[in-house]
Amino acid sequence: MEDLLELYALPYNPAEPVVGFDECPVQLLGDVRQALPASPGKSARHDYEYVRGGSANLLACVEPLADWRDVEVSETRTKLDFARRMKFLADDRYPDALVIHVVLDNLNTHTHGALYEAFPAAEARRIVKRLRFHYTPKHGSWLNMTEIELSAISRECLSHRIPTIDALRAAITACQNRRNDAHATIQWRFTVQDARAKFHRFYPN
Repeated sequence: MEDLLELYALPYNPAEPVVGFDECPVQLLGDVRQALPASPGKSARHDYEYVRGGSANLLACVEPLADWRDVEVSETRTKLDFARRMKFLADDRYPDALVIHVVLDNLNTHTHGALYEAFPAAEARRIVKRLRFHYTPKHGSWLNMTEIELSAISRECLSHRIPTIDALRAAITACQNRRNDAHATIQWRFTVQDARAKFHRFYPN
């Protein structure tokens, strides 16, 4: 925990960006009957019946100190998807960074080995050398600021039924662009001192 909190307390350094990565499943649902449009004094009304359209996944990268997020909508959430997103960070987003600090949870796909399964060994090694993984503690995924971003996006974009993956991609792209253009920020206030006070039972007296 203290490793992450100290990482969050560092000043912005473009040579060593701090990026959170997280994933979120989304259920695709369509209307059986056309919704009744909103009218003065009444919100739009939807029938309780719906059509299942399968599921999709949001693969989110967030750099809080740069007010930047990039959310990809994917049909799967595999090691190959994870490896592809890490390559995106290394080659497209931060080609000149010395080290990319990536905060992520302990999902079994979040490993260096995933890159070796996705790419030839030399290519995987090239990418891995640019990344430094910082894992949240077990049951401590709330320490990943990307969860805050995904929560905000869910409230803004996913509060209604979305029937198809293409519609989801359009909604997420629009939401992501709005938040980037507005420089939406995440204000992290939980410090090492706060952790030692709140979780004092885990520290020796």
